[in-house]
Amino acid sequence: MKLLRRKIDEYLKEWKQNEDRMPLIVKGARQVGKTASILQFAHDNYKNVVAVNFVLQQKYKAIFEDGYGVDDIIRNLTLINPSLKIEEGNTLIFFDEMQDCPACATSLKAFKTDGRYDVICSGSLMGINYREIESNSVGYKEDYTMHSMDFEEFLWAKGYDGAFVERLYEKMVSVTPLSNVEMDVLGALFREYMTLGGMPAVVNLFVTNGNFSGTLKMQRQLLLDYEEDITKYAQGLDKGKIKNVYDHISVFLGQDNKKFQISKIAHGARNREFVGTVEWLRDAGIVNVCYCLAQVSLPLRGNYDPKSYKLYYKDTGLLVASLDEESQEDIRVNKNYGTYKGAIYENVVGDMLVKQGYNLYFYRNEKSTLEMDFFIRDARSLIPVEVKATDNATKSLTKLTAHDGKYPDIQYGIKLCKRNIGFNGKFYTFPYFLTFLLKRFVRRGM
Repeated sequence: MKLLRRKIDEYLKEWKQNEDRMPLIVKGARQVGKTASILQFAHDNYKNVVAVNFVLQQKYKAIFEDGYGVDDIIRNLTLINPSLKIEEGNTLIFFDEMQDCPACATSLKAFKTDGRYDVICSGSLMGINYREIESNSVGYKEDYTMHSMDFEEFLWAKGYDGAFVERLYEKMVSVTPLSNVEMDVLGALFREYMTLGGMPAVVNLFVTNGNFSGTLKMQRQLLLDYEEDITKYAQGLDKGKIKNVYDHISVFLGQDNKKFQISKIAHGARNREFVGTVEWLRDAGIVNVCYCLAQVSLPLRGNYDPKSYKLYYKDTGLLVASLDEESQEDIRVNKNYGTYKGAIYENVVGDMLVKQGYNLYFYRNEKSTLEMDFFIRDARSLIPVEVKATDNATKSLTKLTAHDGKYPDIQYGIKLCKRNIGFNGKFYTFPYFLTFLLKRFVRRGM
């Protein structure tokens, strides 16, 4: 299988070009491609690469037993493996699976102060006690959060280049409709992306084979791996309760309001009994949490109800893989999303927003007479984002963008659907597949 182009590739190159670079910690959910991208970068840019995997090579945990001095660590590395070549100024030390040896984070201050060797650490968010790591290395590390592949990376995997993406962006800015061919081709590519998700192994298999053969099996294995890791890493919390929340995500997404309710996942379930479970799944990189705004106004942070939320899968392909076999078959063969149509579109849009750095917020008033799927913002205004699986009327979006003084923080809105690019004076209309360019679009005037 070929190595897929990822956005972290350019980030790593820029990191190396910084003469004052600090040790780097690459965080992310399991199987999003951290190790493959880092190793490719390492071998392309360094004469010597020392790669230590603390899960597969447990013996290397002993390298910190004599303390965190760089010379002590290097000496112990070469004692364990005398064939290692470690040359000052031209060696990258890669500590992989750091969740199994958090002590490596304590050494980052020494490596930064010493300056002779570059260091990258990587680990699954599910296993990292990041608060502990952060306290051990604050001020002496740089962080990068890696996600599964976004739609732009998927386009790269399918052979489309940066110039193609630039043309799409230019049409958004100039509010120029796409051609029928562009709408059809990109719509089909986006349906593939929704079905597959962005896990690189799944995408690679699909691109290599040219069909979906084997991809569902791989996705189901990833779901099982996540369940196994919940059992392994969920320390201090009831693992059964975490798994119960995890198993019910697709159930609530299939309902009209999609709001997650602890009281409905088990007989007699109470919120106080599940404290910390949702936060654990979020911090582990398994779910995206979308909180209900207390009021439709800025600021977003602090203006939400922590007890009212929706849960989305981090990777929409895993949502599809979690459905019953009949639904999966309908989606893959007939491209019919059935009762989960709205859930899948919301899930993928939420994931695309998170991958651009947004936190997720929605709004629904008590009478359900006003509701909005997501809110983002630019430098000056609040922007409602409506996701429509159909082309039905957008009453809530029309109310929010009426410019009647009721919502002074809102200057315009965005509707994502199957329709072409357009603007009616109140909100922009974009096809779903352009969501990955929204942050760039709303920040264009900054």
